[in-house]
Amino acid sequence: MANLGRVLIIGAGPTGLGAAFRLLELGHRDVLLLEASDVIGGLAASYVDEKGFTWDVGGHVQFSHYPYFDALVERALGPEDWLRHERQSWVWSRGRFVPYPFQYNIRHLPPEDSKRCLDGLDHASAGGPPPANFAEWILRRFGVGIAELFMIPYNLKVWAYPLEQLSYGWIGERVATIDAQRARENVRLGRDEVSWGPNNTFRFPRRGGTGEVWRRVAAMIGTARIRLRAQVSSIDAGRRRVKLSDGGEEPFDALLNTGPLDRFARGVEGLSGAIQERAAGLRHSTTHVVGIGLRGQPKRELAKKCWIYFPEADCPFYRATVFSNYSPHNVPEPGRQWSLLTETSASPMKPVDESTIVDRTIEGLRNTGLIDPRDEIVSVWRHTAPYGYPTPTLDRDAILAEVQPALESKGLFSRGRFGAWRYEVSNQDHSVMQGVEWADRIVSGKTETVFRSPA
Repeated sequence: MANLGRVLIIGAGPTGLGAAFRLLELGHRDVLLLEASDVIGGLAASYVDEKGFTWDVGGHVQFSHYPYFDALVERALGPEDWLRHERQSWVWSRGRFVPYPFQYNIRHLPPEDSKRCLDGLDHASAGGPPPANFAEWILRRFGVGIAELFMIPYNLKVWAYPLEQLSYGWIGERVATIDAQRARENVRLGRDEVSWGPNNTFRFPRRGGTGEVWRRVAAMIGTARIRLRAQVSSIDAGRRRVKLSDGGEEPFDALLNTGPLDRFARGVEGLSGAIQERAAGLRHSTTHVVGIGLRGQPKRELAKKCWIYFPEADCPFYRATVFSNYSPHNVPEPGRQWSLLTETSASPMKPVDESTIVDRTIEGLRNTGLIDPRDEIVSVWRHTAPYGYPTPTLDRDAILAEVQPALESKGLFSRGRFGAWRYEVSNQDHSVMQGVEWADRIVSGKTETVFRSPA
C-alpha cells in the first residue's frame, strides 16, 4: 500500500464517510474528517424537532446502483432496522393525482388535456441538430402539451433557473424519456405505467431518518476520527496545511474536499485568480425544507403515497413527501400523528421570501388538498440548505474541465454532490462511491468510474 501519510477529508456526508471507511478498510488509519456543522450526514442528515418529529433534509430514499454501497449500509443497519417500500409517486396536475411518470399516464388528465398532450407528441421531433438547451430538449422530446403542463413548469420550480440556461447532458436516468406509441397505447387501453426508474422500490430506516445510516457509518469509522464544528477557512497547498476558522491548523499529506467546489477553490491559497473566478461561475440553488406535523391520520388518498410532484403555481414547493409513510417512527405518536415534508427551491433568479415560506407552504398544502383547514398542525419544522442542487448550466462542464485539473495539480481533490458539482451522480450511492473510488485511486492507482474527470 502506498504511504499516504495523513489524510484529511473535508465534510462528513456520504462522500467523506465513504472515503474514510474505505481507507480504513484498506488498512490506512491516519484519517481525520473535518465537518463544519454539528451533525453527521451533510445533506443526508436528519433532525428531531422540539415536538419529537423526525425530519430529513429533503425526501431521501435508499436505493443503489452499487453492491459496495449496499453492503456498507447493510453492515451499518441490520435487517430489522430497515423498512421496505414500493414507490408510489404522483404528480398533482389539474386538480388530480396523475401517476408518475406523467408522460406515460396522461390518461388521468381531463380529456382535453390528454388530447393536447397526444397532439403535441405528434409534432415532437428528436431529429435535426442537437438541442441548444434543456428547454429545447423538452419541447423536442415531449411536444408542447406535456412540456407546458408538466415538464417546463416543474423543472423551473426545481432548478430555479430559466431552462434555457441549463444543459441536458445530466439527464440519463433522472428523467423518463418517452416512447410516443406506448404513451398513446396507455391512453387507448386505460393502462397505467408506474414502475419506471431505479427507485421504484426503496428502503428507509425504521428509526432516525436517513441520517441514522450515516451516524452508524460514522460510528464504524470511529468518533475520534471525526471532528464536528470544524470550519475550514483556507487551504495552504504548499505547506500542506488546512486552516480553521478558530485559528487552528491541521497538516495533511492527502486531502479530499466534499464541500461546495466554488467555496473550496476560493479558499485555496496560491490557486490562480482566473481559476477561482471560473469556479465562482458555478451556479446552485438553495432548498427550503418545511416539515408539517399533524394530529390524526392522512386522508385516504395519501395513505400509501410516497411523494408528489407539483408543477403548478398554487403552491411554492416542487415536491411533498408523506414522510410518516416512510416510517411510523418519524412521528412521536405513531397512529395518532402524521407528517408532510416539502421542498422549495430558490436562486437569485427565483428568490423566496424566507419570512413567509412557512405560511405559503401551509397555504399550498391546503390549495392542493393535502391538508384541510380543520386539520390540526402540531409541529412546524424549517431548514434551509444554502446549497441544495448543483445547477447543470450550459457552461458547467467547461468550468469543471478547468477547475478540477487545476486543483489536482496541487494534490487537492474534490468529490461528491457539490464537490464534483455533477447532479447526475449525486445520489447517496453515487456520492459514497465517489469517496470509495477516490480512496482506491490514492491507495492503489485504480481508475475512478463514478466521478469521471471532466478534463
